[in-house]
Amino acid sequence: MCGVYDDFVVARNPEEGSTLPYLVRIPLGAQGVVLKAREVWPRTSKVYCHRATDWPADADVVDRVPVRSCVRRGAAIDLVLDRGRENRSQFVITRIRGGREAIFWQTARTAKQARPNVSIPGARASGLVDLEIVVDSHERYAYSFSHQQATTRRAALTAGDYGLVDETGLIASVERKTLADLVSTLTSGKLKYLLGELASLPRGAVVVEDRYSQVFKLEFVKPSVVADGLAEAQVRWPNVPIVFCETRSLAEEWTFRFLGAAAVALAEERMSEAAADGLPAAGPLPSRDPTVPEVRRWALDQGYPVSDRGRIPVEIHEDYRRAHEA
Repeated sequence: MCGVYDDFVVARNPEEGSTLPYLVRIPLGAQGVVLKAREVWPRTSKVYCHRATDWPADADVVDRVPVRSCVRRGAAIDLVLDRGRENRSQFVITRIRGGREAIFWQTARTAKQARPNVSIPGARASGLVDLEIVVDSHERYAYSFSHQQATTRRAALTAGDYGLVDETGLIASVERKTLADLVSTLTSGKLKYLLGELASLPRGAVVVEDRYSQVFKLEFVKPSVVADGLAEAQVRWPNVPIVFCETRSLAEEWTFRFLGAAAVALAEERMSEAAADGLPAAGPLPSRDPTVPEVRRWALDQGYPVSDRGRIPVEIHEDYRRAHEA
């Protein structure tokens, strides 16, 4: 059970430049187990952790929660916190490439999310051989596209987190959101500015690392408010899709495919425009014979004795033609 330390504590990692910005202390054993972590709780996906040497004396504590139970079972540590929500989680110790130790922090929901029973295809996006994706320099924990046939480079983007850039500038971009970030952006009013920026590009989209069904499980925001906000956003900016993907890896794959398709579509549009520029100027539209209703309306306006139905005399057709040739 729990050792000397009875609370589960999350603090900021004082190590500058670390990709794991938080420290978590698990109350297991005499001194507790200290790990570096990417997030303060596994809300949308598993959280990668790494062992830390010790707990800083002047730790900048972010969260402290009493613990009901903390038990190690084989390669896993089961943790139950004394609070109403986000209270059950598990730390799983495993081995990855090269035999290195890796620790993943998960909940029942994120563990299920991490196994959507699909495999990511390795095919190129829209057949492109050299797709370069520009990752915004402000994007933390960015997609690496290591499982996709693409290269990446860092640069500041005017809109979105992952984009395509050519000599004219940013031509396509995808904004990445967790569900919590999406809800925060929507309720604060920032989402409309974000969508407006994406709508100014030839191609833009928002990808969400979660299921749409999770919108209706929100506790601190009315689900209907979020659902209405998303619907209104899609009506106002129909050219910027908001796509929900189950997991981070599927969102990464969707981003890769979207940008590949955007690159091909924009290239085809430019080829069509270039071909159109080389065509001779269009002449007048070819003439056509008038329809019977058109002749009938004209004849009635001119005072000809014509019936509402049936054939129109040839003489009236000839008069119509002479009148419109003048």
